Amino acid sequence: MDAQLKRGLLDACVLSVLSRGESYGYKIAQDAMSVMELSESTLYPVLRRMEQQGFLVTRHQEYGGRLRKYYQMTQNGHARLVSFRGEWREIKRAVDFIMEEDTPDDA
Repeated sequence: MDAQLKRGLLDACVLSVLSRGESYGYKIAQDAMSVMELSESTLYPVLRRMEQQGFLVTRHQEYGGRLRKYYQMTQNGHARLVSFRGEWREIKRAVDFIMEEDTPDDA
């Protein structure tokens, strides 16, 4: 898969997971892996970048004697997810067109 396309899809998957409520890195990776191949080492730089872009905010909470970092989508993140969904409808139409099977003419 094209790296730019995968990056955009990964961003959208992260935002989609977080649209259901705050979560932590490992859980986000597990939820997103149901639809695309993803490792935690790939996810954490994405989460940092999205936080820097203002799409996510974080908080820390102790869990099992360790601090766990929780991510929550911001209003900007929600707006980006809505925008992505609109863009995806347009992309989907183009992909559907490309994927149409040729039908032989019987004429």
